[in-house]
Amino acid sequence: MSEIYRAAVMTASDKGSVGEREDLSGGKVKELLEKNGFNVVLRMIVPDERDKISSCLTFFSDVERVNLVVTTGGTGFSPRDLTPEATLDVADRLAPGLAELMRAEGCKKTPRAALSRGVAVIRGQTLIINVPGSPKGAAESLEAVLPILDHALEILSGQGGECAVKP
Repeated sequence: MSEIYRAAVMTASDKGSVGEREDLSGGKVKELLEKNGFNVVLRMIVPDERDKISSCLTFFSDVERVNLVVTTGGTGFSPRDLTPEATLDVADRLAPGLAELMRAEGCKKTPRAALSRGVAVIRGQTLIINVPGSPKGAAESLEAVLPILDHALEILSGQGGECAVKP
């Protein structure tokens, strides 16, 4: 990684937000990010409530101005799984290829990866990526996009060049 990027991790979990469940997936995401050169400056657990998730993402992006937010949890089919909707609420632009890549890589391991509704978006100069709530699913999804995050964040920050490779 050419630059140290600031990152935040947000876990959407009703039980985790009140201390009834340990946040294993958020811990795994933080560990993977730090192992790959990111400076994880914030980590929060919020209940599975659309407005609380959106507020947290807005705070990370607009106030703390982190380069990357990785959310974990709330991407499934349960009626309380609203992380993708809350993420879209705060989006300026979509980054669908990242979510597609995470699902495609996940489906190589289990067809259930196709059930993830996670999205990836841009808000200002912050990239926001949703990963599943299980530690294994969160890690596998993040590992799928880690090789290209440096380039994505470089371009998003205005420091990078074009994506096309010149011969």
